This record gives sequence, structure tokens and C-alpha cells, in this order.
Amino acid sequence: MKETIFALLSIDTWTEFWWVVWGLSAQALFAARFIVQWIASERAGKSYVPVAFWYLSMCGGLTLLSYAIYRQDIVFILGQSIGVFVYARNLALIRKEGRIRALDETPAPGAQGQGRP
Repeated sequence: MKETIFALLSIDTWTEFWWVVWGLSAQALFAARFIVQWIASERAGKSYVPVAFWYLSMCGGLTLLSYAIYRQDIVFILGQSIGVFVYARNLALIRKEGRIRALDETPAPGAQGQGRP
């Protein structure tokens, strides 16, 4: 049984087996972002990218990056590194927008029920 699994996965050790499990799990996490985006778009009735898409991208990208580093695959490492930077930047922009929106909805001192000017 072990020999069959190892041959199927082109691996030689249990350490490599667990890294492949890690990599496959990372890929599933990364792919889940498309399902989340699809469902959100269907619910909205238009193309829509929810914040969860970016969190799944970041988590999936980081776990795939760790797998790529283990595999020492420079193409894979560069691709995931650039992606993680983009995901982090999008999350930072979303967070910044959320803070601005929260400030706009906060009543100014002395004003009743009015947002920031």
C-alpha cells in the first residue's frame, strides 16, 4: 500500500508525503477562493469580489509559497511571492477603505446624526 501511494505521488519518504498533503491542501484552499467569488457574484447578480476572496488568496498563497520553497522551485516561488504581495496590498486597501467609511459614518462632535463633512 505504502509503495503504491509513494509511486503514485512520485515520492520516497513520509516527509515528502506530508509535504504533498500540505501542497494539495494549500491548492484546495487557494481554489476555494474562486468558488467563494462565484457564489458571491451569483447572489449579487453581478461580478463581485468579496473580502473573503482576498483572505483565501492570502492564506492559499502563503501555504503554496511554503510548499514551493520546500520544493525549491524558483518559478513557483516567484509566482506565489508576487501574488502574496498583491493580496496583501488589496487587503490593506480594503482595510483603509473600511476605516475611512467608519469615520464618515461617525457623528462629528456637536453634530447630531450627521457624518463627517
